[in-house]
Amino acid sequence: MRNRKYKLTTLLTGLILTSVLLITVFLLFASYQFEKKSLTETYLTLNYSKSEKISQSVNSLSKSMRSSLQEITKFLSENPEMTSREIQEHLELLKNNNRYFNSLTWIDETGLVRNIAPVNVGIQGDYVTGVIKEAVDSKKPMLTPPFSGLTGRIIVLMSEPFYDAKGNYRGIIGGSIFLQEQNVLNEILGNDIVDQNGSYYYVVGPDGKLLFHPNLNRIGDRVKGNQVISKLIQGQSGMERVVNTKGVPMLAAYSYIPEIGWGVVQQTPVSYVEELLKKHIQKLLATIFLPFLILLFLSISFARKLAKPFIDLADVVNQFGSDKPIQPPKFQSHWNREADLLTKSLIIAISAVEKNKNKLVEEAMTDSLTHLPNRRKLTEVVNKLSKDKQQFSLIVLDIDHFKSINDTYGHQIGDEVLKFMAETVQSVISQKDVFFRYGGEEFILVLPHLNSNEAYLIAETIRTTIANKISPMGKPITVSLGISEFPSHTESLKDLFLFADKALYESKSKGRNFVTIWQGNTSK
Repeated sequence: MRNRKYKLTTLLTGLILTSVLLITVFLLFASYQFEKKSLTETYLTLNYSKSEKISQSVNSLSKSMRSSLQEITKFLSENPEMTSREIQEHLELLKNNNRYFNSLTWIDETGLVRNIAPVNVGIQGDYVTGVIKEAVDSKKPMLTPPFSGLTGRIIVLMSEPFYDAKGNYRGIIGGSIFLQEQNVLNEILGNDIVDQNGSYYYVVGPDGKLLFHPNLNRIGDRVKGNQVISKLIQGQSGMERVVNTKGVPMLAAYSYIPEIGWGVVQQTPVSYVEELLKKHIQKLLATIFLPFLILLFLSISFARKLAKPFIDLADVVNQFGSDKPIQPPKFQSHWNREADLLTKSLIIAISAVEKNKNKLVEEAMTDSLTHLPNRRKLTEVVNKLSKDKQQFSLIVLDIDHFKSINDTYGHQIGDEVLKFMAETVQSVISQKDVFFRYGGEEFILVLPHLNSNEAYLIAETIRTTIANKISPMGKPITVSLGISEFPSHTESLKDLFLFADKALYESKSKGRNFVTIWQGNTSK
């Protein structure tokens, strides 16, 4: 009899031990899968947002650069009496003022370099060959693939055909972009940036050649065997997990630039996400270790006389395999003290699991540096406001020259500046307003029930408050702001963000430390 009782106790103890272990395994597995999906979606979305922003900026810049060349050709055709010296001085003036191009050139219809600014490039009077001669002979606007110039630089040439007042073809006006030297395009791209998590972006041309890359030595190389590059060449945009040409798995987002046929790729190593998952599981294990030991100890201690609580525990374990919320057992008074304790312990354990799950959801929607709600929470808030047809304004804020802050003072001070920015804005806005970190040095403020003019007053308050306050650098910083309004500007949330971002870009183009309201095709 005693042997039979001993075997039954051992069986019950073994079953309870197995159940507790399964609960732990299910918890870890569910948490791991949830966090993996969340991190993957977050980084793909952030990467796509950044690649899209860069492509829009480059697209707008290329239009401005093309317009600049068209203005030169128009001016020259309307002033045929200008001497070569006057044309040279005009090109020098334009080159120094707009900073779009590293050099401006008039190449006549025979391929002769008639004028070039700056003149010290040293090719005035030479005849061009190769892709430049093809641009001259084509008699139409062109943007060449990267090539090695006479000076050894890797160059992209944007050209515009030049006709005199009588309609005679007089060659091209060309603007040279030196891919490895300073210019406006390089300043926008900031192509030497590699984030601490290993994220970086690069730009490719329509022929698959690298135009911008953190490794300057790779500029001009042709990328082969990369499925993302193949899709960009076909004019596609998107995001996916890929393996790059070096065999490294990446979370990549890519955006096509329709104006010039280039493509931007922003990617984050999968290894970084896996490292975050590893730390997450370690933290979760540390959190549940003590409750696990307590539950295990109680379960084994009371296993000899408890049958009913064991059945309830098994039923609860089955719930961990479904997506439905875990239903804790209803507490009922048992005839013995041990049964009561086991039931209570199980309820406590389930409560801890649910609490930890809720904590994970909250962490997934909060920026760890500034403790502001992040992009996922922003999507939730604006979707609800638009669904309820509520009027609201959107303000996009961007710290001016943030790259130079990081370069000059280091990323630690840069992080302190981001926190300073968050705290300062929160001290200005009201409780109904919601402030988000969108990514990098960019923030978004949602103002429910306010139109764009009312939002402008708040934006100005924010701008002046920040500009008059000493930052962690020991001196003030400035911000540029763009405003759009729902639904008066658009009922499309995608366009609402785009309009605010375009207004922000215009604030930047006006010299920064400026507030701009989107208004149709123009901003004010």
